[in-house]
Amino acid sequence: MPDDTSQEPGTLGTAATLLSCRDLHYAYLDRFPALDRVSIDVRRGEKLALLGANGCGKSTLLKVLDGLIFPDRGSYTAFGSEVTEDALEDEQMNAGFRSRIGFVFQNSDAQVFSPTVREELAFGPLQLGLDRDEAAARVEDVLDLLEITELAERAPFQLSGGQKKRVAIGTVLAMNPEVLLFDEPTANLDPRTAEWLTTLIEELAAAGKTIVHATHDLDSLDRLADRCIVFGEDHRVAGEGTPARLLADRDLLLRVNLIHARSRLPVISGRTAGIRGPGRENVLDEGGENSERKGGAAQFSVTGIISAPHAQW
Repeated sequence: MPDDTSQEPGTLGTAATLLSCRDLHYAYLDRFPALDRVSIDVRRGEKLALLGANGCGKSTLLKVLDGLIFPDRGSYTAFGSEVTEDALEDEQMNAGFRSRIGFVFQNSDAQVFSPTVREELAFGPLQLGLDRDEAAARVEDVLDLLEITELAERAPFQLSGGQKKRVAIGTVLAMNPEVLLFDEPTANLDPRTAEWLTTLIEELAAAGKTIVHATHDLDSLDRLADRCIVFGEDHRVAGEGTPARLLADRDLLLRVNLIHARSRLPVISGRTAGIRGPGRENVLDEGGENSERKGGAAQFSVTGIISAPHAQW
């Protein structure tokens, strides 16, 4: 794969852009449109929210970004190389692409299948070609990071929904991808688990990960996004901007069915302003002071997993 830092500033593959979609069209069974003329860029180190009502195409776009489905028309380029079904037939490109991007499904049951949590977490690193000792070390780090060490020998199907979500996230983090895709990350979670996951995503972004997530939850938008892309129910991009800008555009939110006439919109505060960019090791606590979070992404980075370099492909 070409060196993704060798191109001109502002072009695909530079520090500005990791993933780029141009004029994507996709229809299920060739009859039911899901994406219509969608063009987006994902920039290195950002938190990007895909907003829209149910059925607007957010999850379909995430599947395209993860190489699970391929557009009927248009192009998708990741890390400087076009991603197509034929391109991913190449073993080297497939391995490189899969090592650099990870997808946390909305339904955790679709993501866990091994007899024990420990084996579940080890599956991805072993598939990447890590030796068993290194894979085992990664598993221990992830168990500690996600505070699920006591679940290591449990069967995933026996876990609660919140515990399964942690395991599903762990299967992705164990592979140390550059880009993390989340489909409705806080959907169907109890308040405590939803807050834990929101904080984790903040910390992963602060540690330098690129985050893309689909949601229609506006309440945590200021914490989970630097930039938002809004989809209409016609499966097209209807708007783009910062959380503050979009939450101020009530007409747009009404038009795309993200709110109704009586909805009360959240007020953007400055509480999380200190963690917008990549490379930060600290996050803000509830009082606004910088603090080290035990078990957070900064600690995970110290283990060498988050900061480990990726092979070029």
